[in-house]
Amino acid sequence: MNTVDTQKAATRNWALRRRRRGAAAKKAKLAKKKADRAKKPTSEAKGDRANKKADAIALMKRATGATLAEIIAPTDCQAHTVLAFVIILGNKSGQKIESSPLMNSSPSSV
Repeated sequence: MNTVDTQKAATRNWALRRRRRGAAAKKAKLAKKKADRAKKPTSEAKGDRANKKADAIALMKRATGATLAEIIAPTDCQAHTVLAFVIILGNKSGQKIESSPLMNSSPSSV
């Protein structure tokens, strides 16, 4: 074997070792991420969001409907968030949304 072949073989061996070490490090990093995710409680945020949605729908289903301010107060959402929710509710769930040009002064209903 000449020196060129020996050098190539050594280079291949070191490259292979580096790749193996990198794969082991990636596996350890993924395992740590999974463990961190398992520790975080996720049910609280989803439950809170579902309650806000139900509250807003209940307010809009009243006979008198609901104004933007009436929906914002119990849900603690910003006005643009409530407006986006109302638009999505009308588009995706097929609910008929009635509104007036001045949304703050007149109730909207579902």
